[in-house]
Amino acid sequence: MCGIIGYVGPESIDVTSILLDGLSKLEYRGYDSAGIAVLTAAGKLELHRRAGKIANLAASVSNGSRPGAGTLGIGHTRWATHGRPDDTNAHPHTDCSGTLSLVHNGIIENYVDLRQELIANGHVFQSETDTEVLAHLVEHTYFGEAQRDLPQALQIALKRVEGTYAIAVVSREQPDLLVGARHNGGPLIVGLGERENFLASDIPALLKHTRNIIVLEEGEIVELRPHSVVITDSAGSKVLRKPLAIDWDIEAAEKGGYSHFAIKEINEQPEALRRALLGRVHQGELRLPELDALRASGTLDNILRIVIVACGSSYHASLLAKYAIEKWTRIPVEAITASEFRYCEPIMGPDTLCVAVTQSGETLDTIVGVRQAREHGSPVIAITNVVASGITRLSDAVLYLHAGPEICVVSTKTFVNSVSVLYLLGLYLGQQNGQVQPEQMRKLLDEFERLPGQIQDILDKANAPDDIIAPLAQRMAQVRSMVFIGRGVGYPTALEGALKLKEISYIHAEGFPAGELKHGSIALLDPETPLIGIATASHVYDKIVSNIQEVRARDAHVIVVATEGDEKIKQHAHDVLYVPSALEAFSPLLATIPLQLFAYYVAVARGCNVDQPRNLAKSVTVE
Repeated sequence: MCGIIGYVGPESIDVTSILLDGLSKLEYRGYDSAGIAVLTAAGKLELHRRAGKIANLAASVSNGSRPGAGTLGIGHTRWATHGRPDDTNAHPHTDCSGTLSLVHNGIIENYVDLRQELIANGHVFQSETDTEVLAHLVEHTYFGEAQRDLPQALQIALKRVEGTYAIAVVSREQPDLLVGARHNGGPLIVGLGERENFLASDIPALLKHTRNIIVLEEGEIVELRPHSVVITDSAGSKVLRKPLAIDWDIEAAEKGGYSHFAIKEINEQPEALRRALLGRVHQGELRLPELDALRASGTLDNILRIVIVACGSSYHASLLAKYAIEKWTRIPVEAITASEFRYCEPIMGPDTLCVAVTQSGETLDTIVGVRQAREHGSPVIAITNVVASGITRLSDAVLYLHAGPEICVVSTKTFVNSVSVLYLLGLYLGQQNGQVQPEQMRKLLDEFERLPGQIQDILDKANAPDDIIAPLAQRMAQVRSMVFIGRGVGYPTALEGALKLKEISYIHAEGFPAGELKHGSIALLDPETPLIGIATASHVYDKIVSNIQEVRARDAHVIVVATEGDEKIKQHAHDVLYVPSALEAFSPLLATIPLQLFAYYVAVARGCNVDQPRNLAKSVTVE
């Protein structure tokens, strides 16, 4: 995943500042390198590229080489897929003549064949990237068949391309034109301004300038000029689309005084969860109007099986949902990683509901899985955080997370909201098929509405001077490996806790079902390998305590997440992280919070880049 920003406007605008500011809002999408191309008022297309953080690029253009004012520009922040992250492989890329400049998010699968063909035709390449092929391919059609018509040149060139892309391209011969195109390569969003227009790969890059956006669909090309936006489909027909109004608070996309986005977003979870419940849970009643059309059509009446398709933290949320939805609906549920689903020839059909969970709405494996499900006639419900993202256009209904922008690469508030929205879906389906009676629903929803306050209590205690999480993390910061265990809903909680730790601290961590320890995993344990056990109140509490006792016998340091008031657990653990009491199904939403905080403080103690962990990107839009 990479970040794209583009601008076209009136003369004598400081385009460089607009591009750098936009890139700073997109750096979570890629931070291997960054670059900008600015068409100055003098008609010169100035290119600046630097490996590493956007700060490196900003410093380079501030040291006497800043492009002059202009009318047009594009910028890019890269997460490397083809070619090492260095200055040469950074975007934007240019054609042989220096007339065109192009940025790209995605992968060109047939780039080797295209590159060889272009070299045979006299094109000279400077980088190792697949993206540079696009610049030369557009050049070939721009000066040839398209006769310097940039939108047509791009449209003709893309007919030769196999793969995924979101593209922005400019020509120094057309100072009032910015052209974009999209096909499976992640989002591409038009921002509508006053006598200026913008192009970006995500909403935060635009919030400073406009709240009115248009999201490009698959196969569309957009022509942006200062006073107009024209969208055409793959057949060349014009497309009319009503703009969307974005109501995000611009401050929500900033750190707001916190050291990192990660800790800011951890602390935003109570309010994020309240937003997920708002309008859906009220006075003991559950309403999901987003599903009204599916219910009215009778589609949900004949569901005999549910398949949840997701990746990463969304997959862990899906595993938790399996326990809850089966309990509340008595419908079999399978949670499967999207990258496996797309290759396993799944058994789907009209009686199998496909639920796709992706916080970005652009996860390629999940999108491909949804397409497969639709081909087999399965109804699809998408659960995502991003309005008008790719997954929403492939689904029969969408349940938005309403978590607000999540800038840190690792999922925190979107994980909690994903679990919560999946639970709401399960309760809704249980209500529809008569498995959840009104009185039971009221009790469950009352418990649900208590959760934001309980999460706030955990956060307030964690911020107190005498809390043990940060000091414990400091003591554990130099270990090489950790093991997480749980039973029932504690098992996916352990998986998520382990994922958070390894994502941002780079400590090897694994989550296991506690009962599986004796089947091999216990061999990992020794005094140098701490263990975290999820031992909140549950019907398997005694079993998990027995597993913890087995661990203590191997002299491993034991940390336990337990329910407030459980004093007996102290005899089995070296350290205890307490969370408020909750119904068993809801306990992971509380137990996850200290695990997030622990991972955060370990990463800080180790000096890691918490918001932008190495090798990771916020959304995986390539295979």
